[in-house]
Amino acid sequence: MREYFKNINWKHFLVMCIGNIFAGMGVAIFKLAGFGTDPFNGMNMAVAEQLGMMYGNFQLLLNIVLLIVEILFGRKFLGAGTAVNAIFLAYICSFFYNIFTNFLGLELTALTARLLALCIGVLICCLGLSMYQMSDEGIAPYDSLSLIMAEEWPKIPYFWHRISNDVVCVLICYLAGGVVGIGTLVTAFGLGPVIHFFNRVFTGKLLKRIDRE
Repeated sequence: MREYFKNINWKHFLVMCIGNIFAGMGVAIFKLAGFGTDPFNGMNMAVAEQLGMMYGNFQLLLNIVLLIVEILFGRKFLGAGTAVNAIFLAYICSFFYNIFTNFLGLELTALTARLLALCIGVLICCLGLSMYQMSDEGIAPYDSLSLIMAEEWPKIPYFWHRISNDVVCVLICYLAGGVVGIGTLVTAFGLGPVIHFFNRVFTGKLLKRIDRE
């Protein structure tokens, strides 16, 4: 363990942490827009509400279960970023959502304002995911599940493993009374090109610059 911490690239670790903060903020803005969030977080929000639990606490418990799967079958995907994402992302989302609603008193009702919030959420969330993923400090438990499945059943492309997992999350979210809408579709299918854009114009350049210092 001491050797692992000694080998951590702490500059990349900082980029990863900032990325998770942006990702959590983006999910909070999705929730504020009211069009649905990404499948995994949306499912956890809906189920937690049905159980009378805090969203962060429920997601942490589920991530512990998924983390066990990752340790058993996808140990190579583990890293410091795995723990940061699994433990803190939902709490970061709740923190920003409480600021938006309780401190700032934001309540979006107009369709134009909600659509604008959705677009802002996409940009912020994609920037965060770009920083989290390109820092290469470990894969979140839910994200690793599709990668593990792709290795176990290589004849099925990764895309279909990811889609199947997201569909299950969306179905559970719907059955638990959660919001499933255009935001769910956008986050499930439309984030890739925007993340790639940030990889190319910002995060990749940032990591190259800090690696040279």
